[in-house]
Amino acid sequence: MIEHPTLGTAPARAPRAPQENGPAAGRCPYPHGTDHRKSGRGEDPNAPAIEQDGDVWHVRSYGAVRQVLRNSEATRQAGFNSDMVANTGLRQPVLFQDGAEHKAQRVAIARFFTPTIVSDEYRDLMEEYSDEVIAKLVEDGHGDLGELTLRLAVNVAARVVGLTDSRRPGMDRRLEALLSMDRLEGVSRMRRIVAGLKSQANLLNFYLSDVRPAIAARRRAPQGDVISHLLEGGRKNVEILIECVTYGAAGMVTTREFISMAAWHLLEREELRSEYLAGDEKERYGILHEILRLEPVVGRLYRRATADMVIEDGGVTHHVSAGALLNLDIRAANADADVMGEAPLALCPQRDLPRGVQASGLSFGDGGHRCPGAFIAMQESDIFLQKLLRLPLEVRSAPRLGWNDLVEGYELRGFEVAVEPSASTPVSSRA
Repeated sequence: MIEHPTLGTAPARAPRAPQENGPAAGRCPYPHGTDHRKSGRGEDPNAPAIEQDGDVWHVRSYGAVRQVLRNSEATRQAGFNSDMVANTGLRQPVLFQDGAEHKAQRVAIARFFTPTIVSDEYRDLMEEYSDEVIAKLVEDGHGDLGELTLRLAVNVAARVVGLTDSRRPGMDRRLEALLSMDRLEGVSRMRRIVAGLKSQANLLNFYLSDVRPAIAARRRAPQGDVISHLLEGGRKNVEILIECVTYGAAGMVTTREFISMAAWHLLEREELRSEYLAGDEKERYGILHEILRLEPVVGRLYRRATADMVIEDGGVTHHVSAGALLNLDIRAANADADVMGEAPLALCPQRDLPRGVQASGLSFGDGGHRCPGAFIAMQESDIFLQKLLRLPLEVRSAPRLGWNDLVEGYELRGFEVAVEPSASTPVSSRA
């Protein structure tokens, strides 16, 4: 929601009437007309679909956001402090690349993230790491779910990336420190300098403790992971470091937050938990994708217009000038009633969606920068949650909701759960 007067404001859209093929309350077991979103930030549901404020365009409708994300000819990545990385003179990490270079790199790394590879290569690891985390929870009798899910996410992502040769424990904390910095677009020069020094210290710590040992090990013996691939492509150590930070954010921190959020919903609603545990893989994934649609971990994406461009929405044409910043509101797009149907803020896994609309909305992005690790995140979350939710759990304290300004996402902390003393570690979650 914009807190100051704006220019070029488009008219607010009227709420959409329920569709015949939508999730009608008369036949759907999930309660509609309810706001189930836990990560709300006081957004205005009637805010305009597209709104201009100087050289910043706020884009909120599903169709308009997707148009921008798919327009690689006239936009470039502008979030996650990308301008700072762009000025280093180094080859850009895949997150910040665009055009032919980005496409080639995505094709090259795709082999690490296909559903078949994920299932064949990483399922056993996910089972093993989940069992370790669950066993620790059962042994202690209680634990902080955010800490447990971080341990799991770090172990899995480290294996995929190749960060398996750290000189000392604590990689999860080092990554957290790297990702705790604020967004620096538009801030004062002094604040940029201070933040830059802090960031460099954290980067050096991560590099010396985790990245350099992994690079050295793979120079001696390449493996089937991302670092080995980058070395094969002639990447410098510092360029590999930046890629590791990128994959660390995507593969560790965001997955950790989603698992905690999904557990919060499933533990709070017994009927949803029962349906999840009784469902086959497709049904379980449907529930998880709907939770992710409602609670996207990364709430906003940013693009910079590299050429004059046009956005069409609701019969209105908007002309965006080159150089403008596009603020893409994923949370609003995922709650767009024109696409999601009746009661878009209700958690309804039986929601009927138009063809071509993903069950998770735009939570994994879209276009050339769509998250390559989407299937890893879902499989990892599903394996762990099956084991966790079969335990006799009691929520001792609901999580505190905070926000990470760098990734524009929520953080859940202090999520304490307890296990009955008679509980045993669940068996494999293979379905």
